[in-house]
Amino acid sequence: MRTPTHYEEGKRVAFMKTGLRMAGLIFLPPNMEPGRRYPAVVVAHPGGGVKEQVPSLYGWNLAQKGYVALAFDASHQGESEGEPRYLEDPYSRVEDIRAAVDYLTTLEYVDRSRIGAMGVCAGAGYTMSAAINDARIKAAAGVCTWNTGTWIRDGFPYKGRCAMLGQALAAAADARTREANGEGPVYTHFVPESPADFTDETPQIMKDASDYYKTDRCSFPTSKNLMLVQSLDRLATYDAFAFIETVSPRPLLFIVGSLADTRHFTEDAYERAAQPKELCVIEGARHVDLYDDPKYVGQALEKIAAFFDRSL
Repeated sequence: MRTPTHYEEGKRVAFMKTGLRMAGLIFLPPNMEPGRRYPAVVVAHPGGGVKEQVPSLYGWNLAQKGYVALAFDASHQGESEGEPRYLEDPYSRVEDIRAAVDYLTTLEYVDRSRIGAMGVCAGAGYTMSAAINDARIKAAAGVCTWNTGTWIRDGFPYKGRCAMLGQALAAAADARTREANGEGPVYTHFVPESPADFTDETPQIMKDASDYYKTDRCSFPTSKNLMLVQSLDRLATYDAFAFIETVSPRPLLFIVGSLADTRHFTEDAYERAAQPKELCVIEGARHVDLYDDPKYVGQALEKIAAFFDRSL
């Protein structure tokens, strides 16, 4: 049975980002009071994901706790506009979050002085970048925070500093040349399409994410598991945590599973951030457990809600 994500209960909205129409779902607190302004949170999805998956689960639950929550599709992905399709441009994804904040400031029921942001996996890394350069984000939380830049440069599992950089740039250059000379877009997959694609070297997160995205557990028609190969040259020079210490004195929260094979990304972010900051390790959880497993998501949501209650 498919795990419910509550996306059906979100209100479909649209907002603009540098000329592109962005598709979102907004979740509202029950029994909203006329004339009252509520705190709001932007929720960013993982790489390859869409708003109807894990962002809707977190967004709906935050709304039950009194927050306006906005989940949205990244530009070039899902139902949002942007060509070429399935481009994973980290700088564009950071701007997506800032455009979502723009939109929240236009809503009469949102308190502009109480806007936060959170993300999951790559979306958490992009959220940290957005908090660095957008002072309107008063607090930020990351669940299984992933630095897509170090993933591409260093490999995963870790193969050495910049060990994979040359290979990534060569692949991106080849793809761009082929496309410029009339060939179709060159794509790769975020995660294996099925267990048949697993090898002895497939990381646990990729196995678990394949089960999440490519089965009835949480597959969705607009989540295509595609990334344009030319994305690699954008990702290769990106660092989600560059200047993260400058977010202070605005607070940061990092949540990670104790068994996550991606835990080092979160620990790196936490180490580089300045106070006030908090690291919450959820015992027994792997990376993708924090996408939809009620046992672990419930713990994460309690920490996130308490964090935003204090910070917003």
